[in-house]
Amino acid sequence: MVILEMEAADRSDAAAQLARRMYEQGRIDNLEAFLEQVNAREHQMATGLPGGIGMPHARSEHVVQTSIAVGITRYGHSIDFGASDGPATVILLIATPAGAFSEHLEVLATLARSLFRPAFRESLRRANDAEVISELINSSLVFFDH
Repeated sequence: MVILEMEAADRSDAAAQLARRMYEQGRIDNLEAFLEQVNAREHQMATGLPGGIGMPHARSEHVVQTSIAVGITRYGHSIDFGASDGPATVILLIATPAGAFSEHLEVLATLARSLFRPAFRESLRRANDAEVISELINSSLVFFDH
């Protein structure tokens, strides 16, 4: 569930594009309701991380399976996720089932640790291949007990 060359009007549009991929893959069962929860979470606190990362996320009863969709913006395009150092060029939408509180926190923390490493962020940006990006994300979660 990777979108290369992503162009989005804003963070809501970026989340919608990524959530649509999840919906098409059967990972969420109600696209509109899930997006309402993602946007409500985004209004509570911005989800931008240093280094050009946007990490919108939500726990939801509409999530069938914990999932991560990734958007890499088109060259020269970025999306404001409220990070102090500027807009994002890598967006990761994280969806976890409503009852999976500890799993949700573990996925967020594990990914954030990887994303704070400049080499990991650059690897995602330069991959230009959906399979490689998926492997990079999966490898960052390899020690996470699914």
